[in-house]
Amino acid sequence: MFRFSLLLVSMLIAASSFAQLIPKPQYGGFYFQWGYNRDRYSKSTIHFWEEGKYDFTLHKVTASDRPDFDGFRTNPIDITIPQNSVRLGFYLNKEQTHAIELNFDHAKYVVDAYQTVRMTGEFNGNNIDADTVLAPWFIDFEHSNGANFLLLNYVGQHEILRNKKRKLASCVWKVGAGIVIPRSDVRINAKRVDNVYHVAGCIAGAEGGLRFYVLKHMFLEATGKMGFADYRDVLTIDAGKASHNFFYGEIIGLLGYDLHRPKNKKQIPN
Repeated sequence: MFRFSLLLVSMLIAASSFAQLIPKPQYGGFYFQWGYNRDRYSKSTIHFWEEGKYDFTLHKVTASDRPDFDGFRTNPIDITIPQNSVRLGFYLNKEQTHAIELNFDHAKYVVDAYQTVRMTGEFNGNNIDADTVLAPWFIDFEHSNGANFLLLNYVGQHEILRNKKRKLASCVWKVGAGIVIPRSDVRINAKRVDNVYHVAGCIAGAEGGLRFYVLKHMFLEATGKMGFADYRDVLTIDAGKASHNFFYGEIIGLLGYDLHRPKNKKQIPN
């Protein structure tokens, strides 16, 4: 919790510094983006508990994403199968250099099977402090229908290339915080449940990259994102719960469209 608080305070300070550069809010249109992401996660200590049944911890667990791009072979119409990203932003000035953005990443967090980790606590009526192999039939833990990061971001944009008619490229940066809404697939001692979507904790992140305007209203965006996610209330089996936190990094590619642009053609972005 201390690490998350420190990260959040740092981001709020950065956001406050950015806020001093923001002009008086003046609606400049809005945009929509869709794309895909790949993810990396730090090691995580996962605590499982259910009153009267078990209370144990898995230490320094590794996990991976699951891009699922091969899902297009079986269902090519469903573009939501892979890890995907959605953005809806509202420009705060007519020059479109500042925005507020609803930022959602459907990422997947899957504990690596057959790794050996230290297990401590009480399980099956026994006190345990030993190295344990995480075989899928024994303990399997996934946010595989989404670790699901939802953030509200401040967005800044700085033009770096234009021709006589329009902007061609810009650098973009974002900072924000929000909630995690996982759907967790969990197996403990061969009993499995694929849970419902559930607000399980909070998240903070910072993102930066480049935006390329391939057409007047259409653009491509490539960014890197990093932050900290704290899952404090994960649903598991029956009345069981789990908690863990981790640092994450993402690479994101997006296709975007400005749904409304200022009519005053004399405006030139800063």
